[in-house]
Amino acid sequence: MFHYTKEVSMNVKEAAEKVEAALKEESFGVLWNLDLAGKLEEKGLDFNEEVVILEVCNPHEAKKVLEQSMLVSYFLPCKITVYTEKGTTKVGMAKPSKLIELVDNDELKSIAVDIEDRLIACMDRV
Repeated sequence: MFHYTKEVSMNVKEAAEKVEAALKEESFGVLWNLDLAGKLEEKGLDFNEEVVILEVCNPHEAKKVLEQSMLVSYFLPCKITVYTEKGTTKVGMAKPSKLIELVDNDELKSIAVDIEDRLIACMDRV
């Protein structure tokens, strides 16, 4: 699977706040918190689900992977999405290990797996 997704028993706002707190403990910051559903609504489009996209970065890790290949910049920052689907709140992301497969570099693969494991651990705290 290209993604990791889990259901949580709280609303989107609460889940996003808990994810952000867990990320801070793991030295990741949220560069941007986009209320995508709100933005669609603002543009006059009806959308019946909530969607918040967190742009997540650890500057030290970003520097490390960019020094290996600037192609990785296409995947940065990582995104963690908190959303509703048919009344259920979910938290998920595209797996860095799957995205990095597009760049043929074994050293980057091990770094991506480490980052992925840390991000999943943060989502699992929610």
